[in-house]
Formats: sequence, C-alpha cells, structure tokens
Amino acid sequence: MKLIYATEGTLASTDTQTHQTYFFPVSENCRKLHLIFDYSPACLEDEEAAKQIIQVSQMKYQENGEHQAADSWKKYLPLRNLLTVSLDDPVEFRGACHRKDISQQLFLTAEEASPGLMPGPLVAGKWSVTLSFHAIITETCDFKLVVWEEEGSL
Repeated sequence: MKLIYATEGTLASTDTQTHQTYFFPVSENCRKLHLIFDYSPACLEDEEAAKQIIQVSQMKYQENGEHQAADSWKKYLPLRNLLTVSLDDPVEFRGACHRKDISQQLFLTAEEASPGLMPGPLVAGKWSVTLSFHAIITETCDFKLVVWEEEGSL
C-alpha cells in the first residue's frame, strides 16, 4: 500500500455549512483506493449549551406561535457534529458517504465499493475528496483524512 494523501484539522462552529476540497494523485497502477475519515467529538456533552441551541431553533421554526412544552427540547438530544465525505475522480462524481459515523473506512475498486461510492475504473490523475461540515455543534471538532492506494498490474 502506498500513502498518497493525509491531512488533519480543527474546526469551529463558524465552519458549519462550509466545504473543503482536498486533491490527491491516483497512479495508473492503482487497483484499490482506500480512504479513512475520522472526526471527534461526536456529540455536544454540555446539556445546558445543547438546550440553548435547541430552544433558539424551536423559537425560530415553531409555527403560528405554537407552544412548546418546557422540556420538549430534550427529544432532540444528543446534538451531534455532522461531517460527510464526497469523492470525485478526474472525470466524474464517484459518490458520497453521508453518515453519522465518526470513523469511516472507505474503499473503491473497479468491481466494488463502500456503500455510497460507485465502483468503476480507477482513472489515473487528480482526484478530490470534499468534506462537508454540515453541523459543528461542539466548540471545536478535530478531523483526519488519509488516502492510500493498493497498486498492481491488470
């Protein structure tokens, strides 16, 4: 196996609803592409902070001044960070993994792929992974992305 890309970072709540794209080279000899994507923490542990976030949202989205029970915010717990992965080869979109899993081990070959990704030729050239930061609920959220390839001849 050959490491072809690795990055990591720390996000803040201001990164919510943003995206970051990372580019990496895939060789002509690549027969299997692997991606590991991890982030943490998964959830906001501070219940009082979660309560404030939920209650602001309830006030914003309640219809016709409907009344909310005093503890109705609890049904939305736990509040989770949500980061997702999309993959493109040099020619086309190869899929997206929109899961709540904080640790994802993904793979792609000509014949098979992890759920959400599409198998097909592993075209040599510049590929990209887009990380979408849908919700960063915690003060900070750390992530790590590692990409490697298994080489071989046809």
